[in-house]
Amino acid sequence: MVQSLLQSQWAELFDVVAFFRSTLLPILIVALFALALVAVSARIWLPGDMLAPAPIS
Repeated sequence: MVQSLLQSQWAELFDVVAFFRSTLLPILIVALFALALVAVSARIWLPGDMLAPAPIS
């Protein structure tokens, strides 16, 4: 009885890990890529004087 309960708990844990790896992780990777793409592409809409690097002196 106890062993069966432990096996079912491990099965549930593996189901959670499988769900994370097959569903959540790819969504997080794509969202992170999209965020990086937006951050890099935001320079297009900046005024021209803000595109230049900051002056040193």
